[in-house]
Amino acid sequence: MLQELYALSPGLLETEPRDLEAVLGGPTLIHLSGNRKPALFVSVLLHGNEPVGWNALRSLLADYRKRFGTLRLPRSLSLFIGNVAAAASGVRRLPGQPDYNRIWPGCESPPTPEHAMMQQVVAGMRRRGLFASVDIHSNTGCNPHYGCVNVLDDRYLHLATLFSRTVVYFTRPRDVQSFAMSRLGPAVTLECGKVGEKHGVDHAREYLDACLHLSALPQHPVASGDIDLFHTVAQVKLPEAVSFGFPPGPADILLIPELEHLNFRELPPGTALGRVNPHQGVRLEVRDEQGRDVADRYFSTAHGELCLKLPAMPAMLTCDEAAIRQDCLCYLMERYDAHSPQRQ
Repeated sequence: MLQELYALSPGLLETEPRDLEAVLGGPTLIHLSGNRKPALFVSVLLHGNEPVGWNALRSLLADYRKRFGTLRLPRSLSLFIGNVAAAASGVRRLPGQPDYNRIWPGCESPPTPEHAMMQQVVAGMRRRGLFASVDIHSNTGCNPHYGCVNVLDDRYLHLATLFSRTVVYFTRPRDVQSFAMSRLGPAVTLECGKVGEKHGVDHAREYLDACLHLSALPQHPVASGDIDLFHTVAQVKLPEAVSFGFPPGPADILLIPELEHLNFRELPPGTALGRVNPHQGVRLEVRDEQGRDVADRYFSTAHGELCLKLPAMPAMLTCDEAAIRQDCLCYLMERYDAHSPQRQ
């Protein structure tokens, strides 16, 4: 399924995300030579409704080409353009498709041709070597721009803080691009704000330009005043059998309308996220980094309200019901401190 190219197709940089499938035919890995090696690996459109990465990169490459009359890069670039079929429809993934950011090596789900494709991408980059890996995404809810890492190593943290002082460390889910690529070298996921925001495209473009100009990543610790580091402690999902929505519609769980504005706020115990049907025995699916069920530790449903039992900071809360169903309700985080894993 994977197409591998060593030059840009004619007209590719002028191609809108919805038209990439018609031009490329499917997921494509493109290797472009630059002044320095090894290459910066960048993945875009793993979710078809998040065009920020492609729009940032094609703008940057078009500017390089215009400036020099040819595509002259300060560092080699390997670009993976992912779910172009979903991008053609402007959706995260098509019905029947797996999530392109939940099928990378290390995942536990049943194998599919798409799993094999991601294994091929990683194996190819292992052979070629990489300078660093960047996976670019947007959110459907209100979140700040932030970077995510899966390894507490100073090079990885410098790569993240080059984008934002807000950095999230997580080790679950383990089937994402950044987790697979972190075994090959410094890797980061960029979260570039809400879908469609121009600032997200501009910020991602500036970041990629900076990465391509780096000669090396610093190995000294990031100064404590230059980073706000958070640790993901749990993922929260709504069971398939549980109906949900927002007022005034009937459902097993009615989430509060201002839900997404709770993102990256340190919430006290008792904070309500919604109301539950007391007759349905509604219970969230909450898993910690070891995959353990911790729903009763973090949530209560007393008196018909879905409330936090412990202080927590959520991320990726959204009012987009499709995104909640296809991915999760949110992640819960805490500030990094001494009981989190030590830097490698």
